[in-house]
Amino acid sequence: MPEQTLPEHTEEQRHLSRQLSNRHIQLIAIGGAIGTGLFMGSGKTVSLAGPSVIFVYMIIGFMLFFVMRAMGELLLSNLHYKSFADFAADLLGPWAGFFTGWTYWFCWIVTGVADVVAIAGYVTYWWPHLPLWIPALATVFVLVALNLPTVKAFGETEFWFALIKIVAILVLIVVGLAMVFTQFTAPNGAEASFANIWNDGGFFPTGPMGFVAGFQIATFAFVGIELVGTTAAETKSPERNLPRAINSIPLRVMLFYVVSLTVIISVTPWREISPDRSPFVAMFSLAGLGIAASVVNFVVLTSATSSANSGIYSTSRMVYGLAQEGDAPALFGRLTSRRVPANALFLSGVVLLSGVVMVAVGGSIIEAFTIVTTISSLCFIFVWSIILISYLAYRRRRPHLHEASKFKMPGGVPMCFVVLGFFAFLVWAFTQKADTLHALLVTPVWFIVLGLAWAVLRRRPGHLARAAAFRADLESADTPEN
Repeated sequence: MPEQTLPEHTEEQRHLSRQLSNRHIQLIAIGGAIGTGLFMGSGKTVSLAGPSVIFVYMIIGFMLFFVMRAMGELLLSNLHYKSFADFAADLLGPWAGFFTGWTYWFCWIVTGVADVVAIAGYVTYWWPHLPLWIPALATVFVLVALNLPTVKAFGETEFWFALIKIVAILVLIVVGLAMVFTQFTAPNGAEASFANIWNDGGFFPTGPMGFVAGFQIATFAFVGIELVGTTAAETKSPERNLPRAINSIPLRVMLFYVVSLTVIISVTPWREISPDRSPFVAMFSLAGLGIAASVVNFVVLTSATSSANSGIYSTSRMVYGLAQEGDAPALFGRLTSRRVPANALFLSGVVLLSGVVMVAVGGSIIEAFTIVTTISSLCFIFVWSIILISYLAYRRRRPHLHEASKFKMPGGVPMCFVVLGFFAFLVWAFTQKADTLHALLVTPVWFIVLGLAWAVLRRRPGHLARAAAFRADLESADTPEN
């Protein structure tokens, strides 16, 4: 059936379709938690922090669990919320929805650029003389094509992408443990042993500031952990499926981050892990397992593609929601006959082409990766903070909904302030290295641009009318949508 845009006045035009099942949501959540930052960025994190990187990932994962629980309670308090931008607009004011929605779009665009850069780097593993812009350009076209069919098709694609990542990490853990227990010795003389974790300077060989520096790149590994929050409007039985996905986060962090990096450092002493390469590929290469290294390179390539695929999905849904609220041009609020916001999808795809430009004119892959991941991490910290601030407003303004909630955030209000304090620490950590400091100084330009756009947009009659309709729609949501 040919694609066609639904008329603007129809009810279908205003609502996405709930086609994502529990297995889709679970694997999308896992895919969001296992990003390019783990595969590509963990090498640099290990070189900065040494074995203490294990604690870095544990601490970040612990703090972000509470962000996810706050987001879950808020989304389930009103099933007319399509995403966290909706509850930010409802609880903090229209400005918050505008800033959160567009910043999240920008977050994923920048992350998508990082993924495109990483994909180009992975492809050169097999074809070192291939111009980087060719795989980068091909990636953008493939991503748009994967998201044009129904949302269920996206869910299926992401399900298999995430499954590849899970199987690969589990195999890596099993193979790595086998190397340790058989005292495997690599061609360079390094012996696999758990003692490698502490016998070269202890857990903190690079000192306190090395430990702090580890938070810079590690933060990017967790971007996308909130991705399940953008699927709220397209999830079957959200009251059951969203809590399941959110509650599994601690187990994911322990298995996919802590255990895998513990095994890698045990097999490959941390000083021998190159910051310019994926340690997942390097572990097998140093062990002399060239074919296995090639397979792992394919896995991290699919991981980066999965991350970019999720990003272009979430950005299209976010721009669609912004258009519904009057915060983006109305044409981005239109759906195809299959309930896909194609115009919003094309916008993200076009902007993602900047990643092609970056790899075409840039030099070092890891240098470009560091710059874009820092900007992305800072913007994600802003979004995560807005989620917590929205939760504080929710507890103050709607205590009856909190009391009735079946998915209350553990720790409540006090824990919100603890996590916000941790985010302030992360921002300070970004000032401690020159490359991340430069990106930190550039990031405020985005918020200045947003502020100027909001000052113009907020006074337009069309924006006011659509924003009023959006608020009326939320206020009418007294019963959950099935």
